[in-house]
Order: sequence, then structure tokens, then C-alpha cells
Amino acid sequence: MKALRNYLDKIKPNFEEGGKLHAFQSLFDGLETFAFVPRTTGRAGSVNIHDAIDSKRIISFVIIALIPALLFGMYNIGYQNALAAGKLGEATVLGMWWFGFLAVLPKIVVSYAVGLGIEFTVAQWKHEEIQEGFLATGILIPMIVPVTTPLWMLALAVAFSVILAKEIFGGTGMNIFNPALVTRAFLFFSYPSAMTGDNTVWVAGKSLLGAGYDVTGADALSGATPLGQAAQEGFAGFDSSTIMNAIYGLIPGSVGETSVIAIALGALLLLWTGVASWKIMLSVFVGGAATGWLMQAAGLTSIQWYEHLVLGGFAFGAVFMATDPVTSARTEGGKYIYGLLIGLVAVMVRVLNPGYPEGMMLAILLMNLFAPLIDYCFVQRNISRRAKRATNIK
Repeated sequence: MKALRNYLDKIKPNFEEGGKLHAFQSLFDGLETFAFVPRTTGRAGSVNIHDAIDSKRIISFVIIALIPALLFGMYNIGYQNALAAGKLGEATVLGMWWFGFLAVLPKIVVSYAVGLGIEFTVAQWKHEEIQEGFLATGILIPMIVPVTTPLWMLALAVAFSVILAKEIFGGTGMNIFNPALVTRAFLFFSYPSAMTGDNTVWVAGKSLLGAGYDVTGADALSGATPLGQAAQEGFAGFDSSTIMNAIYGLIPGSVGETSVIAIALGALLLLWTGVASWKIMLSVFVGGAATGWLMQAAGLTSIQWYEHLVLGGFAFGAVFMATDPVTSARTEGGKYIYGLLIGLVAVMVRVLNPGYPEGMMLAILLMNLFAPLIDYCFVQRNISRRAKRATNIK
């Protein structure tokens, strides 16, 4: 690392004002601060807290926490493909993972290329540092969209999200809505046929780069994801094997949302490092469980409350999306209300809107909108209490 530090110090003058590579100053700064903690300090005489864990390091923890769900999701893509083709007995674990890797890799490349390209351009135009938020967003996006989403469609959605849901608000830390979910929402409303719960979205219709098996014409391609099938049948519930497969992750779905176990591993890391709020995470599950129980008690659904928590994108949304520190509630009391409302709205949308069995995306985006209001109410409440206390002392 010392050699890298010395090399960066040597070439840095070329990227500073007047240097021959000044046009790439923001790019150099982004790479340097990603590898090393910035040396810059606050203004003399100001109060500062110095910590080696800056925002880039926090984003790094989020990316590491996503790895279990990402790797298993790649395997599950190959598994679902082999299952649909009737070749499950012939496929190897490594072969199925490699199939999924080849399917997801182009999505990751396009997501980062488009998103970071726009952020580099905006940072250089504004003469500002490159903001690190998209490092996590860039990997989240391929994990929450169908694996068969066309690359051009994904590129358009990423550009829309970065420009209109992030940069227009001022960049990282200023955006109101979660950019990854805005990408998914753009695809859902602009290209609904590519975002349905039908199995043709989740299972590749042909072999990828000679993976060895082809599912073209397989009967399984006309099926639906568990939540989609439940919606078609009036939410009549699931058998135990479906629930266990959802916990393991062996069901059709977006790359990152299928395995509850893999998501739980990521959640443990986020909680251990203090990156994510346990209050939000817990409240989302409590809100979803309570609403699911009430819906069942009212006779609106036969699905058990715990089935809502392990199917679809509920667990992934609760762990990685609802806890986004920028777009979530920031007051300690507000975090409970914010999480409870996400769980409530997500299950309500699932049960009451059979045309859209997955309600987590809409629930989080809606609560992103109300998070500032929730915080405002708690802040004003505290101000009123302190003012009353001060009056009593006088």
C-alpha cells in the first residue's frame, strides 16, 4: 500500500489545476479516496471528529454485506434454468453458478458504467469530488431487477435514476428517494411486460455462452413466481416446501431477493458494524408480520404472517433498502414509525392489489417521501418538551 501511496502522490500534480490531466481530476480523486482515507481536515478553529470510517468505508461494508445474496442469486439463476430445462441432475453446482454469473455480469457492468459515468461527468462539470453513493447503488440495481432485463433498458433506467432521483437533488446525501428503487420503479411503470412475476422474466430462455442446457419451450416457462401465483389464486397460502425453498433461496425471483439465509448474513454484518439501523430493520418485520396477521384474521388472505416475511423482496428490502441512511428517517423514534409503516404498506399492497403482488418497492418509496415529515414531527415534539421544561424551571 505504501508503494501505491507513493505512486499516487507522484502523479497527483498531473490531475491538479494546470496539470495536463486536469480534465480527469474528479476521477483521480475518486480512486484515491476509495483506496485511502483523505488527508484533508476541517477549517482551523472548527470542531471536528476524526474517524477512519468515512462514507466510502461505510459503502464498502454495504457491498460486502451484499456478496452472500449476490453469489447465491447467481447460483439460483443457473439452478432455475436447469430445473426448467429438466437438466437438474446433469448440472453441477459450479456450472449453475457460472451460468448465473454470465447472466448477471453484463447487468453489473452496465449499471456501473452508466451510473458512474454520469457521476464522473457531473462532478467534473461542477468541480466537485466524486460522490461515493453509487458504489452501493450500482450493485443493488442488478440485484433487484429481472435477470432478463435488456441491457439498453437497464441503461436507460439507471440514467433516469441517477439524473432525476439523485443529481438533480444535489447528489449523494441530498436525494429524497432511494436511487436503486427508482430504477426499478422506472422499469416497472415504463416497461411493465419486462417486470411481471411470470417465470419468463426470471428464467433465461436459451443457453448462455454454451452453458450446456437450453430451456426454450420448457413447460415451466409459463409458470409464475410464488407471489405471482398466490395473487392469481386469491392468496390461498403456500405449502411448507415453498416456504423452505424461499428460506434457502431456491425459488424464481430477482438475483438478490430469493435467499433469506444469504440476506440474514448480510444483515448481521450491517448490524455488527453499525452501518444499518436495527430499529428500522426490526420495525419493518414487525409491521409486516402484524399486518399479515390482521389481514388473515379479517379473512382477506390465507397466507400466514411469517410467509410474507420470507417471500418476494420483503427481507431484502427490509435489510438493504429501508435502512438506507440517506432516504430513511433519522430521528431515533422516527425510525420505528418509518419501519412499521413500510411493513404495513408492503403487505397491504400485496393483499389488496392482486395486480401487483410485490409491494415492497412502493412501500419504501412512499415512506422515503414521508421520512422528512416523520423526523419533523419528532424534532418539534422534542423542541416543545424542552421549551416547556425551560418554562417550568423559570
